[in-house]
Amino acid sequence: QVQLVESGGGSVQAGGSLRLSCAASGYTGSNFCMAWFRQAPGKEREGVATINNIGSTNVAASVKGRFTISKDSAGSTLYLQMNSLKLEDTAMYYCAATQNACGVVGFAAHGFRFWGQGTQVTVSS
Repeated sequence: QVQLVESGGGSVQAGGSLRLSCAASGYTGSNFCMAWFRQAPGKEREGVATINNIGSTNVAASVKGRFTISKDSAGSTLYLQMNSLKLEDTAMYYCAATQNACGVVGFAAHGFRFWGQGTQVTVSS
């Protein structure tokens, strides 16, 4: 069973930076699409960024140029570097994984089978 555990959330002022981590375990193969999603109160969960098994990434337009998704060489830890944070980035951030191809599942939350418990990011003025 794949397990995902996020860390690194917290409170930061607008313009600041945070780096989220997601420790992954229980893989039976390397062909996973990994992703970061976020959900603000009263809003639907939205995809932030994805990365496939060979390191190709896709980043949502709302965070492009500010957020970077990456993973370590073993593929066991996923990262989200968040720079120039804005008030509207405040949300619970989730790590997710699927054996579907990133190019197929895109940012569709229902396409991701495995989820972490989330880590809160709060941006203040």
